[in-house]
Amino acid sequence: MTGSGVALPHIRRDTGASLDALQWVVHGYNLTFASFMLACGSLADRFGRRRVFIGGAVLFTVASLVSAATSDILLLDVMRGLAGVGAAALLTSGSAILATSFDGAARTRAFAAVGIVTGGGLAMGAMAAGTLADALGWRWFFGLHALLMLLVLLAVPFLPESRGAVTARVDSVGTATFVTSLFLLMLGVVEGPRWGWGSAGVVGLLAGSVVLMVAFVLVERRARHPMLDLRLLRNAKFMALCLIPVVVSFSFVILLPLLPNYLVAANGASSKTAGATMLLMTLPILVTPLLAAKLIRWGLTTRHVLGLSLVCLTGGVTWLAAVLQAGMSLTALSGPLITLGVGLGLNFGLIDGAALTVVAPEATGTAAGLLNVLRLGSEAIAIAVVGTVLVDLVQGSLGDGLGGFPAYRGRAGELADSVNAGDLTGPLSEVPAEIRPEFSDFVTSGLTGAWQTVLWASAAICAVLSVLIYVMLAGPRRGQSRAAAGAEPRRDHRAPHPAGRVGSGPRPAAERTPEP
Repeated sequence: MTGSGVALPHIRRDTGASLDALQWVVHGYNLTFASFMLACGSLADRFGRRRVFIGGAVLFTVASLVSAATSDILLLDVMRGLAGVGAAALLTSGSAILATSFDGAARTRAFAAVGIVTGGGLAMGAMAAGTLADALGWRWFFGLHALLMLLVLLAVPFLPESRGAVTARVDSVGTATFVTSLFLLMLGVVEGPRWGWGSAGVVGLLAGSVVLMVAFVLVERRARHPMLDLRLLRNAKFMALCLIPVVVSFSFVILLPLLPNYLVAANGASSKTAGATMLLMTLPILVTPLLAAKLIRWGLTTRHVLGLSLVCLTGGVTWLAAVLQAGMSLTALSGPLITLGVGLGLNFGLIDGAALTVVAPEATGTAAGLLNVLRLGSEAIAIAVVGTVLVDLVQGSLGDGLGGFPAYRGRAGELADSVNAGDLTGPLSEVPAEIRPEFSDFVTSGLTGAWQTVLWASAAICAVLSVLIYVMLAGPRRGQSRAAAGAEPRRDHRAPHPAGRVGSGPRPAAERTPEP
């Protein structure tokens, strides 16, 4: 996810593809990855998590090999979409396999390891992809995906098989309506900034998504074997854990693609320097999942660790809103960015492990799918909405004073698009040299004001959600039943597995993972 965008310039030079077709190398993967997450989780519960994991790994490998070999941009787009389906199957079934194979402290360590590796991909993925594409060519970027997945396939004989549902029937109508609804929503969000949010195409896509989602709920309420048991939505702890990625999206994720452009335009940083600055935010993710596991081992509950994570995420984006200004130093940026990285690292992996312990064992695949649908969907929507709002705010701010610079012949909208993309050099070249400093101050002031507005709004959203999440994660009040609190009854799920069960059986109290 983090590397494919870096490879696009190399692919364009090699294939001569149009910009629209090129963008779907990224969008095709992201759309199918998010859209098929819940469906793959449900299939894993029905047909077996190991079986779906193998299918996802094979599909991802084949799609990556074809991507590395083809020079046809349309085939590359299709293969990236199929790779996204394979990735959805891998992530949901893999999370369910971990949740049903480990208990107690062993499960905490397992998901902490997942958090560290995922954090490593997030922190280093773009840099590694750029280095690989520069040195060996973009085909090796996709080829390496296939080679790494072959190593995963070698480990398949050691994976246990498990399933949750008593029936192997597939809710085909529910699956089709949900996948199509989510696909239309994501497509509308992706194309909104380019087509225009009020265009007939985007409005039609979003309206179609709403209609199909209503149809999905009606179908699931009447289905004998639904893809999504709607009772899962009444599980307060599970839904609280599903909301944490929304906080992550509005505090951490929106900065990944957008803040480097601000640093280039407002701080005069090079693209390389701006990218290196973002390591302040991503590198802490490599170590803080281990800190989260240690805090739990030292006696903190999962709820308290997640609460600390929410404080760091909300505090980090608030801190950034308070100090952001054009030309700010790396020292001033380091505090809020490191705080955000620590906040994300504290919940990386921990959310997945905790979410799969507060649902019935037979629904772990579906739960993993729903969690990741909300995670990826909120990321895509947050980035698209914030990007659009920034352009609108900058355009409004610059439009009021642009008349004071008659030498600049461009329109406010064009200027807003340019600076939000990190290009201030182009507009500066269009005005006389003697007024460039004043014009630069005018533009960067408007850009910074827009960013401050967005960051303060994001901080408010994160604060409200954080309080709500922390309250929902609390256990049932005295005298209140678990069912009334939305918790699923726990069942004995120590079914025999071919490869055995890691960490199963009674454990000392000190080693048991606290309930969120």
